[in-house]
Amino acid sequence: MGFRYDIVNDIELSKTVNRSTIIENVQLGDINETNVNGFINAEFELGKFRIAPALRLDYFKFLYNDHLQTEYQSLSETKTILSPKLNFFWDAKDNYQVFLKSGIGFHSNDTRVVVTQRGRDILPRAYGVDLGNIWKPIPRLVVNTTLWYLFLEQEFVYVGDAGIVEPSGKTERYGLDFGFRYQFNDWLFLDTDMTLTHARSTEEPDREYYIPLAPDFTMAGGLSVNNLDGFSGGLRYRYIDDRPANEDNSIVAKGYFVTDFSANYSFNDITIGLVIENLFDVDWNETQFATESRLQDEVNSVEEIHFTPGTPFFVKASITYQF
Repeated sequence: MGFRYDIVNDIELSKTVNRSTIIENVQLGDINETNVNGFINAEFELGKFRIAPALRLDYFKFLYNDHLQTEYQSLSETKTILSPKLNFFWDAKDNYQVFLKSGIGFHSNDTRVVVTQRGRDILPRAYGVDLGNIWKPIPRLVVNTTLWYLFLEQEFVYVGDAGIVEPSGKTERYGLDFGFRYQFNDWLFLDTDMTLTHARSTEEPDREYYIPLAPDFTMAGGLSVNNLDGFSGGLRYRYIDDRPANEDNSIVAKGYFVTDFSANYSFNDITIGLVIENLFDVDWNETQFATESRLQDEVNSVEEIHFTPGTPFFVKASITYQF
C-alpha cells in the first residue's frame, strides 16, 4: 500500500525585468495532489518457468487554486485506474535467463492541465512489453539485451512560454537496450549501457511525426574502483546523440559526450573526496528547447534552440566525517 500527498504553493511563471521585478504573472496558483495506491503480485514456479502476474490500483485527486482569477476558484478532478502486469521467466541454464515482461500503466501529468481538461486525458494509458535475456558467459561478465515497445495514448509536451503541459496525441517507441558488467578483480569494475530508440507520433503526417527531444541513441558507463585500500571512485561518461527539437526535425538539439572523474579516500571515520565534472572541458548544452523568441532589434520572432549551457570543467573537494 502507498500514500503520497504533494503541496506546491505559489507555483509560478512570470515575466520579469532583471529576473527580480515582476511585470506580469502568466501562471500563479497552489497545487494539491493526492495519490493512494495498492499493489499485489504473485509468482508461480513450473520447473524452469516462472509466471508472475500483478495488479496495481491507483486513486488520484488533483486540486488547483488559480490565484489569477478575480474570484476565488478551486478546480479539482479525481480518477481511479487499474493497471495489470504479467511477466514470464525461463531459466534456461544456470547462467542464462530469458524474460518477457508486459504491463499497462499510465501517464500522470501536470495538475493544472488535468483540471482544465475537465475529465479528459487525466491518466492516459501506457502499454509496454519487453523481451530480453540475461547471460553470464563467464564468471566475471554479465550481459543483458532487451527488445522493447511502448505505446502512449497521450504524449504531453511542456510549453515554456505558456507555463503549461499540452496534450499532443498518441505516440509509440520501440528499441533495443544492451548492457554489460565486467569485474576485473575484487575492486575494479567496467560497465556500459546503451539504448537505440525509434520514437514517433502515430497521428501526425509524414515527416512531421518526430517527438521533440526524444533521443535515438544514448550510452553511459565507465570504469569504477571500489574499496582499494580505502580508495574508491571512477571515470564515468554519458553520451546522447543529436535529436529532433521539433516535429519535422528542421531544428536539431545537439548531442554531447561528457566525462566525469571522482576519487575518495576513507580512513577511520573520515572520507576525503574529489570530483571533476566535464574532465575534458567540452562545450555542451544541457537543457534544450525549440522556442520562438524575438530580440529587441528584430521585426519578427524566430523559432530556434534555447538552451542552458552544460557545466564546464569543474572541480569540487569534500571532507566527510561519519559518526
